[in-house]
Amino acid sequence: MSKKVRVRFAPSPTGPLHIGGVRTALFNYLFAKKHGGDFVLRIEDTDQNRYVEGAEEYIIDAMNWLNIPFDESPNKDGGFGPYRQSERKDIYKKYADQLIASGNAYYAFDTAEELGILRKEYEAEKRTFIYNWHNREDLNNSLSLSSEEVSKKLEADENYVIRFKSPTNETLLLNDIIRGEIKIDTNVLDDKVLFKSDGMPTYHLANIVDDHLMKISHVIRGEEWLPSLSLHVLLYKALGWESPEFAHLPLIMKPIGKGKLSKRDGDKMGFPVFPTQWKTVDGETFSGYREDGYFPEAVINMLALLGWNPGTEQEMFSLEELVESFDLSRVNKAGAKFDPEKTKWFQQKYMQEKSDSELAVLFKDYLNRWCDSDLRWENNEERLVKIVSLLKERATFVSDFWEQGNFFFVAPDSYDEKASKKAFKEGTSEILKKVIELLNEVDDFSVKNISDKVKTWITSEEIGFGKVMMPLRLALVGAMKGPDVFEIAAVLGKEEAVSRINKVIGFLS
Repeated sequence: MSKKVRVRFAPSPTGPLHIGGVRTALFNYLFAKKHGGDFVLRIEDTDQNRYVEGAEEYIIDAMNWLNIPFDESPNKDGGFGPYRQSERKDIYKKYADQLIASGNAYYAFDTAEELGILRKEYEAEKRTFIYNWHNREDLNNSLSLSSEEVSKKLEADENYVIRFKSPTNETLLLNDIIRGEIKIDTNVLDDKVLFKSDGMPTYHLANIVDDHLMKISHVIRGEEWLPSLSLHVLLYKALGWESPEFAHLPLIMKPIGKGKLSKRDGDKMGFPVFPTQWKTVDGETFSGYREDGYFPEAVINMLALLGWNPGTEQEMFSLEELVESFDLSRVNKAGAKFDPEKTKWFQQKYMQEKSDSELAVLFKDYLNRWCDSDLRWENNEERLVKIVSLLKERATFVSDFWEQGNFFFVAPDSYDEKASKKAFKEGTSEILKKVIELLNEVDDFSVKNISDKVKTWITSEEIGFGKVMMPLRLALVGAMKGPDVFEIAAVLGKEEAVSRINKVIGFLS
């Protein structure tokens, strides 16, 4: 590419960042890094009525957790700041005035009441009111008023908006990297408001001016902005600027049924739709992928394949591989259906790829944060590494190590009723007493030594293995679950294993 690639992610701080927004940010990041470019965060906070405290910090924190940080942001000036639109408001009036002077925009003094009456009149005639070429010269604006009347209204500080004057009888040929050529009849366009008399621009003007001044080369955004493309291209032309290239990403669709994925879908089906947890000022909490135990790389991998096809059978991608493979021309036009089970599949795959020692560190953190501090366990890395290695294959989340293996840390205080009826028979106590003798004879309490000792005795006494192994597992675990029983005994250690067997003997008597 001849010019420097600069892309921006420009969310409004009106609440938590939905995963649809995260995917938009991700695709911008991948495109920028693929082409050695810059990834910019711009906060579009012109709508101060909807501003939510903490939303901007949430966005930055989420991106940092996902390991796709911004090159430039409100906290990291790259020479194109400020990066909040509310801090740039003095910039926009100049360009609104330029559009007025060139005849590409006009002052409109219509009140909300006047426009409301017109809408009702149109509705009564089963028509839709559109403020554009077919009625603008009959309305209360600088196209229908004399220059003296306009000057008087402005001097009297009458409320006004500045509207873009959409061209008539033209066919716009627009190009979208994902969707190809798009034809628009300019007669169907309305004259959008660009600037208000309170000194604040609307999204459309601020967006165009900021993208130009920040030298944005490619605008990669959601499909919902596609209807604005014609206005934005016309604004670039009216201001005499070169337009960036555009790419409109497909929507992320509900897992079941039709329509766009929403927060309510997550609530209903029990999966997060936000990258990290969000708490409202009213105390309502929405779950996030981070707090639900997902690895950031699993979330990134899942999102990358929502609407983008690498052209191969490969599904597992590191961030570096995604950067290398990403191509906007391989983004689909159609909406991408979200699949919560596929997200868990990615999580499980990344769980298996992590080393036992990495997972042991994460598990230790989980134990320290979520488990009772009075629980009896040797909080050492070697033991945790061993436990993780035994449980890893069936685990999807780090929390699964606790759910599947809490018996490693706390002795059972009850025994599975159904299994107990099958395992605890007449003579079981005597068998378990003999097992205690055998375990006490093992000096090096390793899996092999314990296994050899017990199995040799079982074979020599011609006892059915189930008569020994089932009650032994129940004694150590409390249920018929868990890895190899001798692995469990070795991790527990001789003293704890014998204590648990004695406990079950007491239970039986």
